Amino acid sequence: MRLVLLGPPGAGKGTQARMLETKLQTPQIASGDLLRTAVRNRTALGVQAQAFMDKGALVPDDLVLGMIEERLSQSDAQSGFILDGFPRTVAQAEVLGRILAQRHEKLDRVVAITVPDEEIVKRISGRRTCRSCGAMYHVIYEPPRTVNVCNSCGGELYQREDDAEQTVRARLQVYASSTKPLLDYYGRAGFLAEVGGIGRPEQIEHRILSALGIA
Repeated sequence: MRLVLLGPPGAGKGTQARMLETKLQTPQIASGDLLRTAVRNRTALGVQAQAFMDKGALVPDDLVLGMIEERLSQSDAQSGFILDGFPRTVAQAEVLGRILAQRHEKLDRVVAITVPDEEIVKRISGRRTCRSCGAMYHVIYEPPRTVNVCNSCGGELYQREDDAEQTVRARLQVYASSTKPLLDYYGRAGFLAEVGGIGRPEQIEHRILSALGIA
């Protein structure tokens, strides 16, 4: 199974990708993880990426795609993969298509997890992080026993800058502007399936498996 999982920040792509990895015995490939690993291991691509990151610049598409191509060539991805949140643009999708064509492969399905913006804002802006130990909480779904105090170490809980409501809404606008053309692109190609991302993780997994014709 060669699968792409798309969805806005906070939609649960990572959770679903990990669940599907176990269910399908197919490796999850997340571009963010690849980038962090390449930088940590000081690979040739990682060193180039680090130079952009040190300047506060976005890592160019060609480096990210190079990491994706390198990862897809590894033995465990020969019979399938789950791309988590990649590609993000039509340009990336076109290059991915060419990479797969060179390997005489193609995608089986692109699944977009859809969640209303207001639910995303609630999910992300409600997160709180412990300054001391890094433990994560949520003011609605997983509140601490004492407001703004970590259950584990007693440290102060705070809201990260990128979890603030204004930041989340800006990220959603960026996602919508870049991903709507991508959804149209995969829809025209006949690969796209959209599934609702509201509910328990197991319910969402069942919807994805149904879209894949497995459940």
